[in-house]
Amino acid sequence: MYWVFNRKFIFTLMLGVVMIFLPCCNNHTSQSKSADADKPLVEVEGNYLYRYQIEQVIPPNADKKDSVQLVNNFIRNWATNVLLYETAKQNISDLSEIDKLVEEYRKSLIIHEYQQKLIQQKFSKDISEEETKAFYEKFGNQLLVNEPYVKGLLLVVPANTPQLNEVRSWVQRPNIKSLENIEKYSLKNAISYDFFMNKWTPWSEVLKKIPLQVSNSADFLSNNSFVELSDSTQRYFLKIQEHLNHGDVKPYELAKDEINNILIHKREAEFIKQFEKDLYNNAVAKKKIIFYKK
Repeated sequence: MYWVFNRKFIFTLMLGVVMIFLPCCNNHTSQSKSADADKPLVEVEGNYLYRYQIEQVIPPNADKKDSVQLVNNFIRNWATNVLLYETAKQNISDLSEIDKLVEEYRKSLIIHEYQQKLIQQKFSKDISEEETKAFYEKFGNQLLVNEPYVKGLLLVVPANTPQLNEVRSWVQRPNIKSLENIEKYSLKNAISYDFFMNKWTPWSEVLKKIPLQVSNSADFLSNNSFVELSDSTQRYFLKIQEHLNHGDVKPYELAKDEINNILIHKREAEFIKQFEKDLYNNAVAKKKIIFYKK
């Protein structure tokens, strides 16, 4: 009965709060608060929900219908959590174990926050190219791509494009002269031109730009270096110069960022470990740690 009563109370109260609250939110902005923002609007079991808390959940320029829904959901969730917490406290006789866990968690949070500040203030994240390359030479064969990558170019032109044979020939054999011709041609005629000869690009990103369905990427990439497709309005010329299959070893240029992150995390761990060691030794030297004889 207690729970049913409070649920009815909440639903009735929500409607009243929404009717009172919404008119003052028509001109709501993130920079302003109503004059009575600290005024409580809802009370449940001695816990208060204030106007400013509700104001924060309503986005700028939200319409009335959306605002009503947001306010209703917020009040209901807040009140339900209060009721659950108060009910749980009444039905758990021994909270000492929970208090211990809360205190341990609090200590862990404080220590973690302090460690992060130490890292920000005193730890350098600069990794030299020599370190990165040395790591790659030693462990690079363990760094694998998790999807196919390609190098090449993609030229998209109108279906009735001029110089079709020349364009096809340029894309099929992209030497310096052909690339110059493609560049000039694309300025006047191309719908889009993506050049990624010098950058490994996820194959999935290329597939998003062409009307092609591929069931087995490894087989397709191994057997196709040039692809020409067309639809009712566009023609697509794709040159695949190089490719990597899922599970291949990452080239250095793809592995570099991952290696830097690995080295940074390793250094952070060593930095914190050394800090803890120094902290302990200094405390012992200054007799802040007292050892009693057994």
